[in-house]
Amino acid sequence: MSRRTPRLFAATLAVAALALGACAEKTSDTPTATGSASAAATFPVTVGSLTLAERPEKIVSLSPTATEMLFAIGAGTQVTAVDDNSNFPADAPKSDLSAFQPNAEAIAAKSPDLVVLSDDRNKIVEQLGALKIPVFRAPAATTLDDTYRQITELGTLTGHPDEAADVTQRMKDDIAKLVADLPKRSAKLTYFHELGPELYTATSKTFIGSLYTLAGLENIADASDADGKNGGYPQLSQEVIVKANPDFVFLADTKCCQQSADTVKARAGWAGVTAVKNNQVVGLDDDIASRWGPRVVDLLRTIVDATAKVPA
Repeated sequence: MSRRTPRLFAATLAVAALALGACAEKTSDTPTATGSASAAATFPVTVGSLTLAERPEKIVSLSPTATEMLFAIGAGTQVTAVDDNSNFPADAPKSDLSAFQPNAEAIAAKSPDLVVLSDDRNKIVEQLGALKIPVFRAPAATTLDDTYRQITELGTLTGHPDEAADVTQRMKDDIAKLVADLPKRSAKLTYFHELGPELYTATSKTFIGSLYTLAGLENIADASDADGKNGGYPQLSQEVIVKANPDFVFLADTKCCQQSADTVKARAGWAGVTAVKNNQVVGLDDDIASRWGPRVVDLLRTIVDATAKVPA
């Protein structure tokens, strides 16, 4: 994805995938592009109101997260074009199609037999429907169950139900192991998750926030959006953050905005924050931190590994 503004990020994680970033880091689930369908796959198939008579062979993905899901379940060879922010896996057929300003004519020129997207911008779903192009919408997840469901549904639609089941089960097993190995603490460690240098953040009520909760951490931003008026994405002041004195600062703006432990330390008043003093400012991969596909396991592992270094 391209780097979103904090509000777009909020819309893209909750409507989205927040920040569209750059290169991807090592992942536990290396996507495979094998095109052979599951033995159990039969058509027609129906997911919600969408029915496909045959297995799609010209899929266009306008969602970086959906692209990752499609390749993870082995449907990569059926994907003929992805949007300009789908940068993982590296061999995804990137095009100049935009997910933020989708153009029905440009999409139709790819002759797709299935379009997968997360947001219905510019009434693109209606436009593609008028062109008789099947559309599957996979909106930003709010829970891990949403992620598992979308992977399962994409597996059904693409003829890879068994592979999709394998991916979701592996994710569940990996997450369960990470959580089971957490150290027992008398008091929770606190954190601030930075979406951008403007100090927008995500509360525990968001998808990203739920991962930190799984890791046993306490979010310093929760009180700043207790009424939910900011949709779980409030903007904090430097004073509020410094006063809260988080044990950790996680940066989801390392690629987009070149933020690092050094830039955080240089901010007025931040040198005395516990996270800074104890070298507990953690840089995240913007892309992985803004998507809700199989690589959420990698994100959770990064969080758990960082916090595990603090004695219980």
